[in-house]
Amino acid sequence: MKKLYGYPESLCRVQTKYCGGCGHGVIHRMIAHLIDSMGLRDRTVITNPVGCAIWADLYFNFDSVQPPHGRTPAAATGVKRVLPDHLVICYQGDGDLAAIGAAEMLHAANRGERFTTIFVNNAIYGMTGGQMAPTTLLGQKASTAPYGRDPGQAGMGYPIRVCELLACLDGTRYIARGAVNNAANVRKTQGYIKKAFEAQMAGIGFTMVEILSPCPTNWSMDPKQSVEWLEDNMIPAFPLGEIKNTLETDAVRTAAAIPGGKTSGFDAA
Repeated sequence: MKKLYGYPESLCRVQTKYCGGCGHGVIHRMIAHLIDSMGLRDRTVITNPVGCAIWADLYFNFDSVQPPHGRTPAAATGVKRVLPDHLVICYQGDGDLAAIGAAEMLHAANRGERFTTIFVNNAIYGMTGGQMAPTTLLGQKASTAPYGRDPGQAGMGYPIRVCELLACLDGTRYIARGAVNNAANVRKTQGYIKKAFEAQMAGIGFTMVEILSPCPTNWSMDPKQSVEWLEDNMIPAFPLGEIKNTLETDAVRTAAAIPGGKTSGFDAA
């Protein structure tokens, strides 16, 4: 009998510390499922962010590294260079990546470092009390923006679209944005992550998948309301889909440089 569904070996059987309705748990399961299906559990290293997902080492049943806040891409760079045959995942939230870690991510992407970033965007600082983040939407309220984000106010600025920012760099090869608001988008997002992982293991440049995720606690909503708010507000501001995809071209070039080389399909199944 063929097994169609089960608990991933790459996930530990522990009670989650995430709030009800948080998207991190769904994202963790997608990552674990793909690692199992690719047979890479013994060759995977994840670098955890400082933020809600700082607990990732408790949930994933493979090696992890806990860098200081925002230094996650620097740590992932070092691990991937030392262990080039490993799948190296840089897991970051919007504060860890787009605020304190912006310089590290920008330069890692520009250098074409061969790890995969999973960027969880919930438009708020989750762990530290709901402050305005680089991705907080215009008009969105936060503990440091009680009347809503106003770009006319000093220091508030505009939400940063990280995918579009990194896509213009020559070192990036695959940049996509998904969401975990419904089953269809979860499946699409898992396809994006699979493409990114396959590209990394083929040695093709920098890859990143941004994932829009609800944060009911800091949005002051129940889980259902938070999903609806994400659909009505976040998706229009951060459009879903593949933002940059040069994988087929890069696969052909890689194969041409290797005697008897073959291209990869990079399918989204």
